[in-house]
Amino acid sequence: MTVKLVDTHAHLVAEEFDHDRSHVIARARAAGVAAIVAVGITAESSEATVRWALAADGVFAAVGIHPNSSAVASPCDWDRVMALVGRPKVVALGETGLDRYREAAPLAVQQDFFDRHLRLSQHTGLPVVVHCRESETEILAMLREARRRGALAGVMHSFTGTAETATECVAMGLYISFAGMVTFKKAGALRAVAAAIPSERILVETDSPYLAPHPLRGKRNEPQNVLHTATCLAAARGEPLEEFARKTTANAQRLFGLQERMTE
Repeated sequence: MTVKLVDTHAHLVAEEFDHDRSHVIARARAAGVAAIVAVGITAESSEATVRWALAADGVFAAVGIHPNSSAVASPCDWDRVMALVGRPKVVALGETGLDRYREAAPLAVQQDFFDRHLRLSQHTGLPVVVHCRESETEILAMLREARRRGALAGVMHSFTGTAETATECVAMGLYISFAGMVTFKKAGALRAVAAAIPSERILVETDSPYLAPHPLRGKRNEPQNVLHTATCLAAARGEPLEEFARKTTANAQRLFGLQERMTE
């Protein structure tokens, strides 16, 4: 059975794909992945992601500077990201946000870059892709501040937070996306959170090459494996896979403006 899905978060230009990137994209298409949002984490990787999006059918780009990359970003790197906005097939900003697990950059630097992405999102209308690791309190504070300025558009990517955080993010206008962790045996609490997300606000992703879902845990992940996560989530929500796939694909099309572009 083939269903149509969108992998809303994949790091296609990661070095793990250097030897077979074209084949990874082809396998995803053959598995029913109608679109991939390829995500940058530095100015350089964002530029490379745009090049691949322009070269490959069904691949779109998110451009930005990851919180763990923010400390080593040069003064001109933000200008390089902004220069990509408006390029064909650039559909989102990020991956941005805060990471207090690795703390590869001082929190104040991460917050500065997150604020830049949020303001650029509100200025351009492009949705923002939010990374949140052990930083829910700080993330919510910045999202609330941004929401006071105006409407928010974006996605809490690879969500592992609480039901309360998910509810507040949805209320602020964001989508909630789940990756392979939701399929893990001990992730029952996260599946319960996913089961309660409104059907018009849930998305699926791989975060490949990381976070391979069960039964592929520990292997290199790739976009075709989004089907495993979608199957798990559909079961947790008590929905037929076909219906869940239809809803999440429509959600991704709406958030990233893909309705007229997935056949490009």
